[in-house]
Amino acid sequence: MDRLSAVQKRIRELAEQKDVIILAHNYQIPEIQDIADIVGDSLVLAMKAVDVKQSNILFCGVDFMAEAAKALSPHKTVIHPVPGSRCPMAHMVDLDELEKVREDHPGAPVVAYVNTTAETKAYADICCTSANAVKVVRSLEENEIIFIPDCHLGAYVQSQVPEKKVHLWAGFCHVHQDISTDQISEMRNRYPDADVMVHPECTMDVIEMADAVESTEGMIRYARSSDSKEFIVGTEKEHAYRLKNEIPDKIFHTIDTAICPNMKKIDLESVLKSLENMAPTVELDPDIIEKNKPPLERMLSLK
Repeated sequence: MDRLSAVQKRIRELAEQKDVIILAHNYQIPEIQDIADIVGDSLVLAMKAVDVKQSNILFCGVDFMAEAAKALSPHKTVIHPVPGSRCPMAHMVDLDELEKVREDHPGAPVVAYVNTTAETKAYADICCTSANAVKVVRSLEENEIIFIPDCHLGAYVQSQVPEKKVHLWAGFCHVHQDISTDQISEMRNRYPDADVMVHPECTMDVIEMADAVESTEGMIRYARSSDSKEFIVGTEKEHAYRLKNEIPDKIFHTIDTAICPNMKKIDLESVLKSLENMAPTVELDPDIIEKNKPPLERMLSLK
């Protein structure tokens, strides 16, 4: 047995012995996806964090995802192998500035993308993911909403819900913002028979070039049901690994510059060490947990 296989085997043994479920985001490296009990997007993993029977959750993803799992399941121990695996966009909200925006738009609910810190979610009326952002905004009675922090996802929501006024925050995901129209054009020329699937965190000019605008879970559903046999994957490149595992008879082409370096900070050695030590754990102030639960639970009630 080679070193890689031995570490993976030991991880699975420890997880079973210590009553740990391993959740991994679609952007994790293949070796991490292979040892996870559940691989999914933010919405799927949030729902699973509520339902899992194990007393411990090991979360392979960036910081806000592990925080959301803790807020939804405060009685469980949530382990985040590399606390430095942080989402830059999640930290782009200044709460003092948010208060000023709320004062400028009285009565407008704050819709917080799950890609925000626990402290930011405490100021939200409801959360959303890329999979359900349009559904969440449509569900609100108010005609104006404040959408934080991703301006590109917010712009896409505005295009789908034109009857409402969406006030955008100036946040962004650099991975998706950096996917360019030139790259999409080049990929189309290289693979003329491929459908283009892009994530709604991309810029609107890229979105307008796509055959499908989907969350990562949505991409799986689209590719599975499509008559096309080839797909250009307009999101973080590791998602193609899951797509290939789920739909092995189809071909998926990645944009090789679409890399989230923070997702890559978690590797097998860090997972093994965290299982051996049952640390580092996610700790949230009880007041923050109480303030996070309503917007998160309100989102999950729309599933």
